[in-house]
Amino acid sequence: MHEVFRRIAHKTAELVGSSWAFMLAFLLVVVWALTGPWFDYSNTWQLVINTGTTILTFLMVFLIQNTQNRDSHAVHLKLDELIKAIGPARNKLIDIEEMEDSELEMLEAEFRKFRELKDRRDRN
Repeated sequence: MHEVFRRIAHKTAELVGSSWAFMLAFLLVVVWALTGPWFDYSNTWQLVINTGTTILTFLMVFLIQNTQNRDSHAVHLKLDELIKAIGPARNKLIDIEEMEDSELEMLEAEFRKFRELKDRRDRN
């Protein structure tokens, strides 16, 4: 089930992210707008676009989140591999996403100091 969802989410994200999908959606909105006078701009006419876009948006949230989670996980693994491969790098950074916010803030301050020192050396 998980693998089937992954495949569907990946393929759907590719399709929906294409220029063709945008043009199709745009065309549907134009057709809907042009049919307004024919339906006397009725509540049902408005409900069609509102319901359709709400349902699609609701479903797309889950697909987009799945794709982002997968991509983020892959990027983390790639960075972990780079950290592991570089001898002087600190291996504790491999699981940095698991650190608490206070630990991340301390690490950020450390890197900020390092950049400032480097900038001073570069100016001299």
